[in-house]
Amino acid sequence: MLTDNVDLAVYECDAETLDFARPDVVVLPDSTEQVASIIKIAAQYGLPVTARGAGTGLSGGATSIMGGISLVLTRMNKVLQVDPIDRLAVAQVGATNLSISEAAAGFGLYFAPDPSSQVASTVGGNIAENAGGPHTLKYGMTTNHILGLKVVLSNGDVITLGGRVRANQGLDLIGLFAGSEGTLGVATEAILRLIPRAQAIETMLAYFPSLETAGQAVSDIVASGVIPAAMELIDKITLNAVEDALHYGLRRDAEALLIVELDGPRAGIIIQREIVEACIGKNGAFSVQWANDAYERTKIWKARKNAFGALGRIAPNAYVLDGVIPRSKLAQAIAQIYAIGRKYDLIVANVYHAGDGNLHPCMLYHRDNADEVKRVIHCGKEILELCVALGGTLSGEHGIGIEKILEMPIAFTESDLEAMRCVKRAFDPTNLCNPSKIVPAPKSCGESGGRALLRHQILTSS
Repeated sequence: MLTDNVDLAVYECDAETLDFARPDVVVLPDSTEQVASIIKIAAQYGLPVTARGAGTGLSGGATSIMGGISLVLTRMNKVLQVDPIDRLAVAQVGATNLSISEAAAGFGLYFAPDPSSQVASTVGGNIAENAGGPHTLKYGMTTNHILGLKVVLSNGDVITLGGRVRANQGLDLIGLFAGSEGTLGVATEAILRLIPRAQAIETMLAYFPSLETAGQAVSDIVASGVIPAAMELIDKITLNAVEDALHYGLRRDAEALLIVELDGPRAGIIIQREIVEACIGKNGAFSVQWANDAYERTKIWKARKNAFGALGRIAPNAYVLDGVIPRSKLAQAIAQIYAIGRKYDLIVANVYHAGDGNLHPCMLYHRDNADEVKRVIHCGKEILELCVALGGTLSGEHGIGIEKILEMPIAFTESDLEAMRCVKRAFDPTNLCNPSKIVPAPKSCGESGGRALLRHQILTSS
């Protein structure tokens, strides 16, 4: 247990660093039984409990804005079983995303969800936020790969959802729990679906004269009937930052870089590759490079997954959004996001899970510049409003947390929000599980809980 202010400061925010609030105490259990005991004590004394993994989340979901207990689950990091016959893994929720695939690699299997933080992010965090990643386009979100969960409820009771098969009977409580951001209870163990490695994988880099033409190529590829494993779009700002950091020989004269990965049976890949090349050629790609082997493929994905870190060469702080728009509106959204950035006099770098319309505008700023911080928060709000106006929504994979809670009424009616509150009350009637997250309180959506948050102060005072 940690109570010293210096220790507590380590846990005052996650990777969403605009907002921070220090917990009153940090506990680090190593078993389901310990988690249950801690939550029973919290319930007895009315203490809020905020579960936390590696702290890589980008929506403030692990920030203890009501104080209380920060329940850090990183000691529960064991992969308990890999079953190659039933193609599943059983793991504690503090195990990293990547460790699941590493444990299954000897059987030719892997865990498909692949957020950029997969080296560090935990299974529990992936479940809480319903994490995705570049390969979500073909393989789906975390919820599509959960078979069973062991969950501790807000009164300390331990329940099991699902099992070694995803049953199609009764209410889909796993589907409800995944993405609930720890507001319904605390998962401690998970049974995860594993899938076989593809027979063939082809990964391509294509350079374009504009983001708009690259975005149209993405739409054309999907309209052709090809569903790549991944399609990632990177703008010129990000491309140059990555090249400065990694020196991979990326084309600096391009306005956009598109990564397309195909996987599946070898015969089908040959046909899909021809269709993809036709689509990108039609949209003006002036250079195309296919990876020759696994090493070159790894380099391509290293460039993509280090993109946000590389942007630190431009400014010390970055605020990353994850709004979603219909794929057909990609080119329009790109142009309007840059216009919003210019309106607020901010550098906005862009990385997109382009295949499923999941945008990652990244506003670069200096935290010690109060006016710049204010412009970043207002810029982010306007970009999220744009996503909803174009027929999309607020979050594709990062979650709502505290970051987007004030924007929830943009995307949902009051009746929708009240239905969510009803679910919350059913699981957590005392409102102790990660309170003041996801759903705004009625008539007081500007409230930030027990700790004053900079974001809410700025937005509610404007």
